[in-house]
Amino acid sequence: MHKTYSLRNSRAPTASELQAPPPPPSTTKSRFFGRASLASTFRKNAAGNFGPELARKLSQLIKTEKGVLRAMEVVANERRAAARQLSLWGAENDEDVSDVTDKLGVLLFELGELQDQFIDKYDQYRISMKSIRNIEASVQPSRDRKDKITDEIAHLKYKDPTSTKIPVLEQELVRAEAESLVAEAQLSNITREKLKTSYNYQFDSMRELAEKFALIAGYGKALLELLDDSPVTPGEARPAYDGYDASRQIIMDCEAALEAWTLDIAAVKPTLSFHQTVDDVYEELDDEIEEQEPEPEPEQEQELEEEPPLDEEDEEIIEDDVEQLHPEEHEQDVVDDVEEHHHDENNTTNPQF
Repeated sequence: MHKTYSLRNSRAPTASELQAPPPPPSTTKSRFFGRASLASTFRKNAAGNFGPELARKLSQLIKTEKGVLRAMEVVANERRAAARQLSLWGAENDEDVSDVTDKLGVLLFELGELQDQFIDKYDQYRISMKSIRNIEASVQPSRDRKDKITDEIAHLKYKDPTSTKIPVLEQELVRAEAESLVAEAQLSNITREKLKTSYNYQFDSMRELAEKFALIAGYGKALLELLDDSPVTPGEARPAYDGYDASRQIIMDCEAALEAWTLDIAAVKPTLSFHQTVDDVYEELDDEIEEQEPEPEPEQEQELEEEPPLDEEDEEIIEDDVEQLHPEEHEQDVVDDVEEHHHDENNTTNPQF
C-alpha cells in the first residue's frame, strides 16, 4: 500500500492479490455508455447545473448515491432469483447434490435478504446527507446578499465617492455580515455533526453486512463438506447419502448465529497505527498491559524466631563486653556501688532509735 493513499495515486497490489492473482475483467461489464447508466448520469448532471451553487456538488453526490441504491436493489433481487434457480437445478440431481444445493439456495437467498436490509440503512445515510444540502441551500442567499451589497459599495465609490447611499449600504453590509456569520456557523456545526453521524451509521451497516456475509460463507463451506467428491469408476455406485440431518443442523446454526450477531461482538476490528482520541482505540489495552506486566510474587511471611533465654555465663560475657566498650561508665558504676556500701555500713554502726 502507498503511504500517501489517494484516489489519484495508483495502488500497489495487496497481500491477497499477491497470493492469489485477481481474475481478468468480466466480459459482462458495459463498454458502450461508460460505467454508469444514462439515467444516473443525466440525474447527476441535472443536479449539478441547477439549484443553489453552494449545494450543487452535494446534490450530485446525493443523486449518485441514489443510483447506488438502485443498483444494489437490482443485485439483491437477482441474487434471490439465482438462489431459487440453484435449488431448482439441484432438485433433478442425485440425493446429495439435491440436498446440498437446496440448502445452499437457502443461504444465498439470505444474502439477498441481507442486502435488501442494507439498502434501507443506506438510504438513511443518504437522507442525513440531504440535511446538509438543505442547510447549504439556505446559506446561499445570505452569501449572495452580502456579495451584492459589497459590489454596490465598490461601484459607488468608483463612480460617485461622495454619494449619500454609501453609508446606508455600509450599514446594510454590517447587518448582512452578521446574518451571514450566524448562517455560516450553523452550516459549519451541522455539516460536521451530520457528516459524522451519517457515515458512522453507514460504516456500522457495512460491518454488519460484511460479517453476516462471512458467517454465511463459512456455513456454506461446511455444507460443501457433505459432498463426496471422490472419483468413481464407470459402473461403480456412490455410497448412500446420509447428510440430511447434518445439513439441516448447519442451516439452523447459521440462522442462530445471524440472529445473535451484534456490533459489540464484531470479529473484524481495525488496528490503527496511531491513536487520536480514546474512542478510536478498538482493542482493550488493559489486557495487553496485564500480559506484559509480570505477576507479583507472593509475599513470604517472615516468621519471627524467639530467642532462647540467656544463661548466667552468657550474661557475664555480655557484661564483660560492655565494660570493655564503655570503661568510663563502668568506673562510675563501681564508685556508686562503693559509696552505697559505705552508707549501708554507717547505718548499721549507728542505728537510729
